[in-house]
Amino acid sequence: MLPRRATALDSAGVPADPPSPTRRPPLEGILVADFSRVLAGPLAAMVLGDLGAEVIKVERPGGDDTRSWGPPWAPDGTSTYYQSVNRNKRSIVLDLTDPGDVELAGRLIERADVLIENFRPGTLERFGLGEEATSAANPRLVSCSLTGFGSGEGAVLPGYDLLIQAVGGLMSVTGQPGGPPTKVGVAVVDVIAGLFATVAILAALAERERSGVGQRAEVSLLGSLLAALVNQASGFLGAGAIPVRMGNRHPSIAPYESFASADGELVVAVGNDRQFSALCRELGCAALATDARFATNAARVEHHAELVAALVPLFVAQPGATLARALNAAGVPCGPVNDVSGAFALASSLGLPSIVEMAEGARQVASPIMLDATPVGYRRTPPALGAGGADLRAWLRGDDRMPGGI
Repeated sequence: MLPRRATALDSAGVPADPPSPTRRPPLEGILVADFSRVLAGPLAAMVLGDLGAEVIKVERPGGDDTRSWGPPWAPDGTSTYYQSVNRNKRSIVLDLTDPGDVELAGRLIERADVLIENFRPGTLERFGLGEEATSAANPRLVSCSLTGFGSGEGAVLPGYDLLIQAVGGLMSVTGQPGGPPTKVGVAVVDVIAGLFATVAILAALAERERSGVGQRAEVSLLGSLLAALVNQASGFLGAGAIPVRMGNRHPSIAPYESFASADGELVVAVGNDRQFSALCRELGCAALATDARFATNAARVEHHAELVAALVPLFVAQPGATLARALNAAGVPCGPVNDVSGAFALASSLGLPSIVEMAEGARQVASPIMLDATPVGYRRTPPALGAGGADLRAWLRGDDRMPGGI
């Protein structure tokens, strides 16, 4: 079964069934100046674009770094990495070493509702586009600065996802016991920071509705990761427990991990004693549920090695698909370790929109945001470098209205 697709777009990149006037996108009329590059900032800008904002992506000559990050490449030769976070945008190339382009950048910021940037702290000030200048020219501006390590003593440090995963503690808890520290398979710190930035921007826009005045938000990659460590960070702060690599185990829940079945890996996520009893019944070992070593979650965590020794031969004796169906039917969370293809197929089978077909055959991951009155939209494919730049330059030089937009 092919993965389910979200609303298709026509050849011009317009929704085939555009929202009615009473179902306008929630951020329609909001202009976002996206001066960011790579992942965290562009992701935040794309989310705002999906919600209806008009996003102008400002790129240096040569373009966003991710335009050259490949393979893999899309059929048209575009980097699929770049495509992942740049839909619903227009692109304009501005060289901030050129006074004329700096003037146009300033005019864009004066007209914008939101500015997103991830330059090293102090960079925009050098071009006369710092917080003091922009807030004076546009008091309603909501600006969001994404940094690696903040704007204080860490301002000079470059912020890359892999580096933050390392120094921020995530790699120390990822990987097999006794094995090397391991990064997560995607740039998860950038994703988390981008989503925190989106929340900050929306909060600042809501406050602007009350006060009429914008404000500056700052989100750091390191701070975002520390916040995302949740229970691991809380265990350290509240109990002095420094977490370690545990493979697919959980430090506080058992069994909450992967097991080899007769034909593949299964994950079991037992979150309470009732689910553990059901697991034991389905595996034909009901007595384990009343064994004092395993009767409560805390006891199971304490006696984890003995628990796993008892469960491993029961899992490996059965086909994974058969066992997963039986456990899920019994209320025990269980599923196979899918590859990415299997993940999209699962979403499709569950009726979740997972792929959006855009203009010229481009396929994108659908937004997970589902608003029943003001749905997200997919108006534009990720733009070619500088596409529409001439119209945007004319608009910034004095045209009253941006062609095709606000």
